[in-house]
Order: sequence, then C-alpha cells, then structure tokens
Amino acid sequence: MSNAVEEAPIATYPSLKGKTVLVTGGGGGIGAAIVRRFVEQGAKTGFIDIAEAPSKALVARLGGPGRDVHFERADLRDIDALRAAIAAIRGRFGPIDILVNNAAHDERHATLDVTPEYFDERIAVNLKHQFFAAQAVLPDMVAKNKGVIINFGSTSWLLGRGNMPVYTAAKAAVLGLTRSIARDYGPYNVRCLAIAPGWIMTERQLTLWLTPEGEEELMKGQCVKRKLVPDDMARVTLFFASDEAAAMTNQQYVADGGWL
Repeated sequence: MSNAVEEAPIATYPSLKGKTVLVTGGGGGIGAAIVRRFVEQGAKTGFIDIAEAPSKALVARLGGPGRDVHFERADLRDIDALRAAIAAIRGRFGPIDILVNNAAHDERHATLDVTPEYFDERIAVNLKHQFFAAQAVLPDMVAKNKGVIINFGSTSWLLGRGNMPVYTAAKAAVLGLTRSIARDYGPYNVRCLAIAPGWIMTERQLTLWLTPEGEEELMKGQCVKRKLVPDDMARVTLFFASDEAAAMTNQQYVADGGWL
C-alpha cells in the first residue's frame, strides 16, 4: 500500500545491524512492513508465514547484495512446524536475537456460534504460537544474556469491540504472557513487551472490514486524522527492538493514533 509514511525518512538503529530477527506472519500486512524495515537496518531477518507466493515475492523484492532475508513456510497452528521453521532460520542466520510475534487473524464471529473446536483454533492462531515461539528462542537469548521479544496485541479488547470474542480474549491474554516472560527473563537481560496497534489499514482490512461508516467512526475517534498503515507499526517495532528502548519492558504500548 502506498502511503506518505512509507516514503518519509526513517531512523537508523546501529544496534540492529547484524542481529538475527525472527518475524511471524511476515509475508504480508504489518509483518511484511516489519520484515522490510529490519532488512533495511542490516539485520539478518527470517520470517515465517503460511502464504508461500507473497512471501517468496517479498524475499525477491527485498533481497540483494548485503541484504539477508529468508522465508520459511509453516502453519503456526502446528507447533512442530513452527519449531522446525525457527530451527531452520537459526541454522541459516544463527541464534535469535529479536523475536516479533506478529501473526494473528481477526476473523469475526458471534458468541453463540462458537464451538469448542473453533475456540481452540482461534486461540491457536492468535495466542498459542506466541508462547511456543518465545519458548523456542529464549534459550538463545539466555545464552547471550540479551534479547528482545515483541508480542503484538490489539486495542480491540481495550476498546471493547464486539463480534470477535475469542479474538479479543486471545489478544487480552497477550499482555499476561508478555508480563510473565518479562519478569522471568529480565535477569538474563531479555526484554519482553507488547505493542497494541489500532486499526491498521492492511489490504485485508481494506478489503474485508473497512466501510464508510467504520472510517467515519475511526476518524472521529483518532486524534491523528489519517488512516494508519503497516509502516507505522514497523517503525514502532524497530524502536522497541533497538537499544534505544533498553529500559522498556513488561508493558504494553498502544500505537493507535490516539483512538483509545
């Protein structure tokens, strides 16, 4: 998506150069913007996604001399596949320094329609993989006595949005997971924090969910009177992953244009 934000100058973070970064759901939307920005910073960037064609296209677009980017396909609901993908990225780039748990899926659903199977599937796609991705990379970070885990939450539960109760429950739980990891692994100089985006205009959101009425509500609610785009979240992510944010952990940081 073209937007003036993507073309504006961006800060350079020397502490990110040469780091091994893992991004889940990196093939499109917010994840693809995050992958792009880490690659530009000189980080060795691996990402996992279920969508093969756009992910390979992203690698082709970002790759080149002096640029390290690698894609592994996996369905993150399959924890064995997730672990294998992480191991493959580690084998290519070395121990993981920075994990960005970005992948999620905000499918709408009515409370009375939710079955136990659907509930478990929604938790698997929006929460469970965050825990097991963190579990897989924490030994790398403990061994180095340094690391960053960034878990993507959402403002949906903070705003009390309806029509997706299991999604909002999972995103609320991200904060509890984040704070527990931050507390347990802070002694190893591992930071863990959450980013809660507002309504970010990915192609999925524009195609499926944005209506004129929804846009009007959004513009009334946000302090910033423009649509937020994936690159807004990528820039925030770079900052929190860098040493400039070395004192920041154990918190959720809202990036929603002032909607909340």
